[in-house]
Amino acid sequence: MLDASTIASPGMPPVKPLQASRLALSGRPVVALAGNPNTGKSTVFNALTGLRQHTGNWPGKTVARHDGLCVSAGRELVLVDLPGTYSLLANSAEEVIARDFICFARPDATIVVVDATCLRRNLNLVLQVAEITPRVVVCLNLIDEARRKGIEIDAPALARDLGVPVVPAVARDGLGLDQLVATVLAVVDGQVVPQPVLPRYAHDVETRAARIAAALEPMLDGRLNRRWVALRLIEGDPTIIQSIAEQRIDG
Repeated sequence: MLDASTIASPGMPPVKPLQASRLALSGRPVVALAGNPNTGKSTVFNALTGLRQHTGNWPGKTVARHDGLCVSAGRELVLVDLPGTYSLLANSAEEVIARDFICFARPDATIVVVDATCLRRNLNLVLQVAEITPRVVVCLNLIDEARRKGIEIDAPALARDLGVPVVPAVARDGLGLDQLVATVLAVVDGQVVPQPVLPRYAHDVETRAARIAAALEPMLDGRLNRRWVALRLIEGDPTIIQSIAEQRIDG
């Protein structure tokens, strides 16, 4: 197991935020778009940004990066389409990219697109994102296909259980996307304050996490969820240490 002393020592500067996007330099809010592969995430991105897109690669990676501008009711949002991932546990380059953007770029909100036809599998990513940031909006996509399969999802009840807004949608037809953007703007503006219901672990794990989190506070300086970092250290994840160190150097 790794502990806080592995990455924290006296005099270390706090973690600096990653540059979110070139498009964000004008002060526009930045919204990350996350989701499992094949959930319609890219369809949501294309529908919301149209031709207002910029494509490149993530720094130091061969993974493509797509940023776009969403314009709604006179407001402009920068959307960053993160690589499709099943988790944020850093088992692949795509997972590291998605995790580090949510952690270090500190987007104003994160949309997690889920497939209504296989919701249980998709909720794993929702919970992992919510452990990093509370500013989460779930896009419950493909509800038409779910209904064809006899699946009915109570979106308000799901929102209560998760503690974050849930917006049903059929992205390929544009259904629900106006409400999705309105909900995201409400989160960005602080009119809606999500309060995610987070997983609780065994007592000994929570005790160790609390102790490590307290030691991490001076270094993280409130820029990262210290409980989440502590849990990654307990898991023995070396990539979070590397990412934190890289952000100090780049910052």
